[in-house]
Amino acid sequence: MDMSDIERRGLVLLGCGKMGSAMLAGWLSGGLPPGSVWVRDPKPSEWLQGTGVHLNEDLPEDPAVLLVAVKPQMMDEALPGAADLGGGGTLVVSVAAGTSLARFEKSFGDGTPVVRAMPNTPAAIGRGITSIVGNAEAGSDHLDLAETLLKAVGQVVRLEGEDQMDAVTAVSGSGPAYVFHLIETLAAAGEAEGLPPELALALAKATVGGAGQLAEDSGEDPGQLRVNVTSPNGTTQAALEVLMDEESGFPALLKRAVHAAAERSRELGRG
Repeated sequence: MDMSDIERRGLVLLGCGKMGSAMLAGWLSGGLPPGSVWVRDPKPSEWLQGTGVHLNEDLPEDPAVLLVAVKPQMMDEALPGAADLGGGGTLVVSVAAGTSLARFEKSFGDGTPVVRAMPNTPAAIGRGITSIVGNAEAGSDHLDLAETLLKAVGQVVRLEGEDQMDAVTAVSGSGPAYVFHLIETLAAAGEAEGLPPELALALAKATVGGAGQLAEDSGEDPGQLRVNVTSPNGTTQAALEVLMDEESGFPALLKRAVHAAAERSRELGRG
């Protein structure tokens, strides 16, 4: 199963909000014909209406992929209309947070290959990172196809088991919000030292964005990058002595924050 199968048999996108639209835009710009895509969405955007895809039409009988991108709370309403696609011929891929493989196996029946994926919000600009894991019916060809589709919005990594998904949710799924809050608080700290608000925010945004890009692109470990910019007894060291404090700094704070998010993910998964 590969992209040629999708072109021939079709891809069904269930839900086309921000994440669905980001993925669809990536597929279309990558050469997937609009006529190979069927979208079900109750409130289609103007952009979606102009793509040329099959919008809210009858679904093909045997599509190659059904990609579920509805919000978890809409799952009970959305899935029944596509349940007859289960049974093995169609790969089901979900990007819905907190929705287990077992939930989809229950809806689509035995023999259905399912891949669960956790993307994050930078997918909207093609800079996301998505973690994937498959059920017992999902073979290497299914995972390969899911990875190909999800690379339209950034990097893809494979998990060893679904039990890792709660930690992934806490690190990369919720993680962008932590970084946005870092930008907010860094800018506020700059204001407190006398900078105009607009300047402080511009400095904070560019610093976090640039440092993140450097960490991704550099062959050096982030710890070494930190050492590289820390002169002995200099300004950076003065700040890091506060931030790296084992009790009140980043180590303890982020460990607590990520654990709280992971625990909440586990609670939501239990229903």
